[in-house]
Amino acid sequence: MNTQATPQAFSFTTQTNAVTSGKVLSIGQGFNARSYQHSAYAGLMDPLVMVDHYRMTTPTFGAHPHVGLCAVSLIFEDSSGSFRNLDSLGNDIDLAPGDVYWLSAGKGVIHDEYPRPGADIHDLQVFVNTPQSMKQDAPRSLHVKASQMPVIEDQGRRIRVVLGQSNRLQSLISPTTSMTIIDGFLEPGAHFEHLNVAQQNLWLIVIDGELTVNVQDNTFTLNQHETIALKGATPSQHRTINLKNVSSDKTHFVLFGGQPIHQDFVQRGPFIMTTTLEIEQAQADYNAGKFGALPPY
Repeated sequence: MNTQATPQAFSFTTQTNAVTSGKVLSIGQGFNARSYQHSAYAGLMDPLVMVDHYRMTTPTFGAHPHVGLCAVSLIFEDSSGSFRNLDSLGNDIDLAPGDVYWLSAGKGVIHDEYPRPGADIHDLQVFVNTPQSMKQDAPRSLHVKASQMPVIEDQGRRIRVVLGQSNRLQSLISPTTSMTIIDGFLEPGAHFEHLNVAQQNLWLIVIDGELTVNVQDNTFTLNQHETIALKGATPSQHRTINLKNVSSDKTHFVLFGGQPIHQDFVQRGPFIMTTTLEIEQAQADYNAGKFGALPPY
């Protein structure tokens, strides 16, 4: 990943809703993605910064640094083989289909992940912003296995509560930035409701199929690859989002809910800080070897 690109500065704004189908991205012969950037959502993606929906069959990025953000990998259950995940915290983990890995970079960490030989990884790679007050914290990580996630399985629906809580089911809690992640499947005619915590923004992506979304009498229809971002309710409110599959095929979706940070930031690739000066200092720290080293390959 390129850490030398010109930094881009962004300010938080608000909007009722935003819909986009992302940008197609390919790297080499083994990485094909559709990329969704926060700049397309006028602030409503906050605290998410970027989501890449991809398939990877060969090593693509190599060892790379992160600072000031959380890098989250959600491995879909239809992946095959293992996804090796290494970082300078000393972790060397083979992620299995259905697992999630949350890496809070804090003041700096080195990371690498790639498919084992013969693997076909179907994944969401997510950059989550952190508040300014946490950008100098020590790095942390969390690996949640698929078997640890509570599942709702009834009435034509299969809903995995990857992180956070939904429908009175509690999964593990993400470090650094509290977030709910739901990985769901709906058969034709099936529906799912999620009561969103007050003030949390929602971001929804349809992986396969078609979905109708109803929030406070507003209805949207999303097809494969389409997304919607919804502003969180006021502090005194909770907001229910209703999802229904009105198509003749199974629908696969992922829903994120997170507390917006409402802070301007500067991004240079996998670095997200508050000012350009902080970005330059992080780059200098990385060049000086202060982010540590990966375990042996």
